[in-house]
This record gives sequence, C-alpha cells and structure tokens, in this order.
Amino acid sequence: MLNNVLSFTDRGIYCPAGDFYIDPWRPVNRALITHGHADHARPGHRSYLCTDACAPVMRHRLGDISVETVKYGEVRKIGDALVSFHPAGHLPGSAQIRVEVAGEIWVASGDYKIVADGISEAFEPVKCHSFITECTFGLPVFKWDDQAEVARDLNAWWAQNAAQGKSSILGAYSLGKAQRLLAMVDPQIAPILTHGAVENTNAVLRQQGYSLPETIHVTPDLNAKQHPGALVIAPPSALGSQWARRFGPSSTAFASGWMRLRGVRRRRAADRGFVISDHADWDGLMQAIKQTGAENIYATHGYTDIFARWLNTQGYNAQVLKTEFGTDEDDTETAIGDAA
Repeated sequence: MLNNVLSFTDRGIYCPAGDFYIDPWRPVNRALITHGHADHARPGHRSYLCTDACAPVMRHRLGDISVETVKYGEVRKIGDALVSFHPAGHLPGSAQIRVEVAGEIWVASGDYKIVADGISEAFEPVKCHSFITECTFGLPVFKWDDQAEVARDLNAWWAQNAAQGKSSILGAYSLGKAQRLLAMVDPQIAPILTHGAVENTNAVLRQQGYSLPETIHVTPDLNAKQHPGALVIAPPSALGSQWARRFGPSSTAFASGWMRLRGVRRRRAADRGFVISDHADWDGLMQAIKQTGAENIYATHGYTDIFARWLNTQGYNAQVLKTEFGTDEDDTETAIGDAA
C-alpha cells in the first residue's frame, strides 16, 4: 500500500520522503520509535530516534544502541518530511509521530490512552488527514472505570490482606503499568516490594525525575517475614511461580484491561482482577479519532476488522493494516531483567 507520506511494507511503516520507518519489526537503517515496549522498540536497527524521555528505557532494554532524541513538539526535517513527536499518554516518554509531506499530514499513534494517569505525559490530540490507530480494546464492552475508583478498590484489597497477615501479589507489566500502579497505591498501608524486572525499570525512571514511592527490591536474600502485609508488584509470569511462593500466605491479583472479561479472570485463577489499562477503551478510541479530524483511519493491532467496519459505518474511510505489533498486556509476558 503506497502513498506519498507513509507506506505499509513488510518491514514496517515507511516514509519514502524521509527514508525512515516507524516502529519497524525488521532491522532497518533508521527507526523512529513511539515507545519502549518490545513490540514497538526492537533490536537490530542501525539508528533510533525517540523522545528524550523514552531513550533511557530503550537503552536499558536494548543495550548499546545508536539513539538520537527529540523533545515533544520539536519539528525535525528528515529528507523531505517534517516530523514531530507528541504525547500519547501510554506510558512515560511515549509518543505519537506526526509526519508531514507537501502539506499532507499523517499521525502514527503507537499505543495510547486519553486519560491522565498521574505519571505519563498526557495524550495530546494531533490534527491530521490520516490517522494510524491501535485498537487493542476496540470493542464496546471495554470501558474503563475512573482511576480514582480503581485506586480505592486496590488499596482496600491490599489493606484487608495486610490486616489478615497476608501479602498482596499484584501482576502487572513491568514498564508503564507497574509504575502507574505505584502512583495509585497508598504506601502508608505496608511496604512495597518489587520484582527485579519492575525495580530495574523504576530505577531508570527515577533517574529521569519521575516520582515513585519507595520500593524494596526482592533479592534472593530478602526475608519476606520482615515485611508483613507487603504489596508485591511483579510481571504476570511471576505469579504462581517458585519466586512468588516465598511470600507465604498471600492474595493474588492482576491489573489489566483484559480483566473486564470474566472468562479471562477465571483462566488466570487470581483472587482479584483490577480493570486498568494503558490503552484507550472504546470511548477513548472514538474520542481520539474524532479529535484528529482525520478522514482516513488505519487500524493496526487489536480488534481490527470489527473496529474498521464500525468506523466505516460512521463515515470514515477505515482500513485494516497487517502489522507485527502485539499487545503489551500479553498474558504470557516474559520477565525482563533480574529474575529474583
């Protein structure tokens, strides 16, 4: 699928005028990256361009890479394309990428949510002619509760467990979701312990000035009995493992948009499911698309076929793009970093 702004190739979303790719899934010479999750920021590219807030996490995850940075809203001329990065609200440092060629404007959203979460840079609508959107939760059943309500439920669950002498083990993706939860919980209830994958990411974000409550890294020599009633935040894959059994009597929970579906909660066999996502819900997707003013909508990962069909009934010119983006709320997330 070719046009004069962005093309859709087997390597990724390509801009011929600037000779660069956006979130490519095959190695390329120049990659513009929306955010640091593994399905968007992959190893093997010759050079990377991302926001200054995204770069430290990318270096942490990808190692020794050649990365250039831009500030939000800063316009770069790359070849014959004008490029700028704008907050996506997905996680700290995440961006939508605006590309303008000869007056025609496209925006690649990456992943996004439109509600403020207390830690990420808030989503900024960007006017364009064509909008490439995710639709991870692109069904009407997916509607998120107010974050303050979820925080109250989460803290009540933790406090009740602590009063009963139990630990509270909460499964959450180590980049973005874990830090959002840390911004939501009440650290006065009991200590907060973190898996190495979470704590390593915390350290990178703290160094950038993001405010997080005090946490204790779970190392092999940590004595869980010295931290009664603790909240333990770990990648979903760690729950039910030998690693989690060190905490003794405990209650388990997952924090994900998928918890909206009862069947998923049953399969995960957790005591609780907290519905909280770093992706836009149905209403958020609709609002974001409307605010762009775009006529052409390209749906990438998620419920793409259903979502595109609905948009076409609403007067948009909507198409499905086949990409290799997945969901960062994957039930089978592999822990990155220290497995302690």
